[in-house]
Amino acid sequence: MNQRDLAEIKRRLNPDKRNPSLICGCYVDHIGNPITSFELPVSSLYEQENEKYMTLFRKVLSGQIGQNLTPIAFPTESDDLLLRVRDTALNDPETLQALFTRLIAGIRAEHPDMQSVEDAQNAENWLILLMHDDLDVRKRDVNGEIDYENSDRAFSYFLCAVCPVKQEKPALRYLPSDGLFHERSPEWLASTPTLGFLFPLYEGGAADVNTILFFSKDCNDAHADFLKAAFNVEAEMPAAEQTENFQTLLAQSLGTECSLDVVQEMHEVVSGLIEEQAKDDEPLMLSKNDVARMLTDGGVSEDRVEAFQKGFDATFGAGAVLPAVNVVTPKQFKVEMPSVSIRVDPKQADLLETRVIDGRSYLLIPIDGDIAVNGQPVFAAKQTE
Repeated sequence: MNQRDLAEIKRRLNPDKRNPSLICGCYVDHIGNPITSFELPVSSLYEQENEKYMTLFRKVLSGQIGQNLTPIAFPTESDDLLLRVRDTALNDPETLQALFTRLIAGIRAEHPDMQSVEDAQNAENWLILLMHDDLDVRKRDVNGEIDYENSDRAFSYFLCAVCPVKQEKPALRYLPSDGLFHERSPEWLASTPTLGFLFPLYEGGAADVNTILFFSKDCNDAHADFLKAAFNVEAEMPAAEQTENFQTLLAQSLGTECSLDVVQEMHEVVSGLIEEQAKDDEPLMLSKNDVARMLTDGGVSEDRVEAFQKGFDATFGAGAVLPAVNVVTPKQFKVEMPSVSIRVDPKQADLLETRVIDGRSYLLIPIDGDIAVNGQPVFAAKQTE
């Protein structure tokens, strides 16, 4: 699934169009006990209400694939509950309740019973929202432009958003009727989703019914307990963990050959590939062989490259590929030392160099243009008369 596919679905969630016909919800307390469930025909919602619901669902499709959005495949022997929910368009109460039961089990797994009364009082409730829609798949011409006059098939899907519901603190509110402030009882307000998913995966107009596109608001949290309890699948390694593990592997396998020059070269090459791939809206994925070629081109010795390849398989699994955005940060190049941190425009990263002077290593930055310290313009060195 690529960014163009995501954008196509997100356009369906424009509040003005009211494309989804039905929203179903289940509201549970902090330990997963159901409080209420409901069905809302979208046509019955006020404009502002519809906009709020569509905003929550659009959030489930936000972020980058490989970071906040992760395709997760189900084993072939998995049951067909998600498929039945989609095919019945949220209109079968028994099937819908079975899905809510699984999702509540996932919430309970992530948020076990509170250990104290204070924990319970401060805990969040949870709102599970579902919506179903049918997307007409438009034909595209040789240039990839959409033919809005014709469609040859429909993509049927549903979205799930799991939103924390937080209680406001007590406050005073103003009543114009008597010109005074009075106590307002705390209200429970739904926040943006912490997790959710699209089913099935949308791939170039076709449906992959064995895969969901899983959303996590925090790309450091893969929600492993939720996925295991709700769907009996293993979570993918979180994006931040992939980045950390890759950096550790690179440092350990290359040793002293993990130089500034090598890292600069890799950052420049991968950033260029990401920019080029973005033209096709496809996320760039890197295999161990892709990275190995970059290391070799950067002058890393053969034995160090081989050590990296072995470590890659051990860390990420044989045949694994990583989203390129988890290997480098295209818009950032930062050099850190215990007492110094330097941010450089990635396009100017080649200005940095290391050099040994009188037996001591230095990081050199040529001066080009004005210099400011905490906003104060300064000269590079004291001017002599």
